[in-house]
Amino acid sequence: MCGIFGAVSLSGAPLKHPGCLGAMAAALAHRGPDGERIVGHERARLGARRLAIMDLTTGDQPFQSPDHTIWMICNGEIYNAPALRNEGTRAGYPFRSSGDIETIVPLYQRLGLDAVARLEGMFGLALWDDGRGRLILARDRAGEKPLFWTEVAGEVRFASEVQALLVYPDQPRRVSPRAAALYAALGYVPAPLTMLTGISKLPPAHLLVVDRSGVTLRRYWDPAAAAAAPPRLDGPAALRDVLLASVERELMSDVPVGVFTSGGLDSSLLAAAAARVMAGERIHTYSVQFAEPGYDESGYAETVTHSIRTIHHVVTADGPALARAFDVVTRSLAEPMGDPAILPTFLLAEAAREHVKVVLSGEGADELFGGYPTYLGHKAAGLYRRIPGRAALAWIVNQLPTSTGKVTIEFLLKELVAAAELPPLERHLTWFGALGPDARTVAWGNDLLDGFPGEPSLNRLLAVMELALPLPAALKVRGFTTKAILKEAARGLVPGDVIRRRKRGLSVPVARWLNTGLAALAERHLTAPRLFPGAPTARLLAEHRSGKRNHARRLWPLLMAELWAERWQVDTEPER
Repeated sequence: MCGIFGAVSLSGAPLKHPGCLGAMAAALAHRGPDGERIVGHERARLGARRLAIMDLTTGDQPFQSPDHTIWMICNGEIYNAPALRNEGTRAGYPFRSSGDIETIVPLYQRLGLDAVARLEGMFGLALWDDGRGRLILARDRAGEKPLFWTEVAGEVRFASEVQALLVYPDQPRRVSPRAAALYAALGYVPAPLTMLTGISKLPPAHLLVVDRSGVTLRRYWDPAAAAAAPPRLDGPAALRDVLLASVERELMSDVPVGVFTSGGLDSSLLAAAAARVMAGERIHTYSVQFAEPGYDESGYAETVTHSIRTIHHVVTADGPALARAFDVVTRSLAEPMGDPAILPTFLLAEAAREHVKVVLSGEGADELFGGYPTYLGHKAAGLYRRIPGRAALAWIVNQLPTSTGKVTIEFLLKELVAAAELPPLERHLTWFGALGPDARTVAWGNDLLDGFPGEPSLNRLLAVMELALPLPAALKVRGFTTKAILKEAARGLVPGDVIRRRKRGLSVPVARWLNTGLAALAERHLTAPRLFPGAPTARLLAEHRSGKRNHARRLWPLLMAELWAERWQVDTEPER
């Protein structure tokens, strides 16, 4: 990853805090240890911290057009760069680099704002057109690469991470009530909001145009339209070909490559595909070994990676290691993260950087192909609602002894009976988030799904990308089999027992941790929370401590949000 940042004046007046550009670069140094460069003048400045992956000698950013009127920076990778380079060369563009990013400049010169829709890849980019006095920010279709922006004192400032915007002395730090409500329901804040009023997250598949007439947000790709298109995948074999081609395209790199593995379907399929693409090369793989019984899956990962002959590394996630990761994460992230999987992921990344600069992971397959237990829960809810006397069954389920284990049957049954009677969207939010949905979050969810094909409802909850979007839901969740078409596509690439394994997911023994190592911290922040003053966190914590109910999934994201507000000195008082 790289870090990009900058500031432009809306009026043409000189920037008020030009010295803050250096501070922005410093705030993003961890994203780009291989170089720093800032270009511009008194009205507009752009900069990048570089992590050198491709074109190690000539790929320094920002890139500028030959007449120096266009400056461009990009965090990401452009997969169709070879074709774009050929187009630019035929048009006479004098490339100074051999990498992928510079191809955006001549594309913009030819197509203007329409250039972004031609890009295939993962990216957050910024382009300053000095002749037009215009700034363009753009983000990839899936939102893989982050990009934040704010408008303060007649200036638009942007960066790959929120903390780079907080270096400005005039940047407010007041919590957004709407974002806090969404975070409580979802465990994260969806674009365009962030937890801070006035700082926005550029939505996926959007570009932001800034000039003297103001700020305009525009969509360049529509997932609802993609979902309504006729399916282009005709079966598992075609899906496998697409996946192999995608992995090959993502392995464009001039540095060593690694893969995060868990022994599950997604990461095993990815590692096997990478091994096929990089025949004769050595791939590093990394898996987490938990000390807590029931959480450790490193043995499965080792078996899989042995069969494809990677250089395998096992990363220990015991109590001290997780505590260290917790400390780093809560000190460093200027956005709260409600998923505890960030802790072992940090440990994996920390270990991987000793050997590689590029890591592939299986993120996204569950959303694309219906891999989460919640999707099966929707089917089970339909069966449950047809059971006579189900109130008595719910009472029996709720008397089961509480477990602090990982995705236990007891936990799944209690979650099922708690939400089975709700409409699909409210049910999904209840299972997915922390405090559950309220009227505001349900309205937001319906707005998000507006325009998607209405039947079946499961497919609306699975809405993601072009090839997977139009597929019938039955190809994704077939009966009580999740990721059905992906499992069929994986046959012959990964062992059969991997395909048949029940999904466990990367998780952390949070339930026990809240009662032990984090007990004092949880007590201090959750008995009287600042961000969620009306939330029943004190009751939930008491029930969790007594063993009456496992509320770890609800308490953890709220604790992370409270720690975030304290770390970044956020004003949580409502505006008057």
